[in-house]
Amino acid sequence: MSSQASLTITDLTKMKQAGEKIAMLTCYDATFAAAMDQAGVDIILIGDSLGMVVQGRNTTVPVSVEDIAYHTEAVARGAQRPFLLGDMSFGSFHSPTVAFENARTLMARGAHMVKLEGAGPYIEVVEYLASRSIPVCGHLGLTPQSVHKLGGFRVQGRSEDAAEQLKRDALALQQAGAQMLVLEAIPADLAGEVTAALDIVVIGIGAGAQCDGQVLVMHDMLGLGARLPKFVRNFMDGQPDIASAFTSYVNDVRSGAFPAEEHLY
Repeated sequence: MSSQASLTITDLTKMKQAGEKIAMLTCYDATFAAAMDQAGVDIILIGDSLGMVVQGRNTTVPVSVEDIAYHTEAVARGAQRPFLLGDMSFGSFHSPTVAFENARTLMARGAHMVKLEGAGPYIEVVEYLASRSIPVCGHLGLTPQSVHKLGGFRVQGRSEDAAEQLKRDALALQQAGAQMLVLEAIPADLAGEVTAALDIVVIGIGAGAQCDGQVLVMHDMLGLGARLPKFVRNFMDGQPDIASAFTSYVNDVRSGAFPAEEHLY
């Protein structure tokens, strides 16, 4: 376990400004968190993806705030240097006051920031949280909690109208006080435009190499699962152990070797 103090949002913003790529992975327990810490992972996302890769569900929708809080507490025991990002689960931020109570719970259990999906009616929620000292990360593009509304796990932002709306939403989130943004499964050029237009840190997953950093679900990048998304690379290939796979991921994100052309939309 690292003895270095935790990274802050100020540190991450300085990395963006310096052009240093940020490496982020999901994690759900102390042992893997410690291994990621040693490998140099900058941000750990305690994601509602745990519903699928840990709980065996078909979507992230059934995940509860307490599920995220439990795993956040576990991760916080294992990691010292990484910045910890806790997911706001489906239905946990439908009003500003409800969102505040749930975000407070996650931060009390060890999160340094909370992430919520979408824009539109949630801009008010972001503004409410940010004005009350809750650091917020937005999430645009493919928003897994909306999978039923979207008609499946589909690439977003392909049409001109959809791309323009995403850019407006990204700016609105920043103006509301969000300090970080995740872009998922959108065309690489669109993600590059958004990243260049914003002052806040932009992390991509299936959004190309022009983002300030990258995130993958841990189980995916370890090659687990029957069918991996196009934007995933199996970092266990050629590695002797999981710790080496984490290090390989960090190095390839930092160097720009990942994501490569074959991972882009």
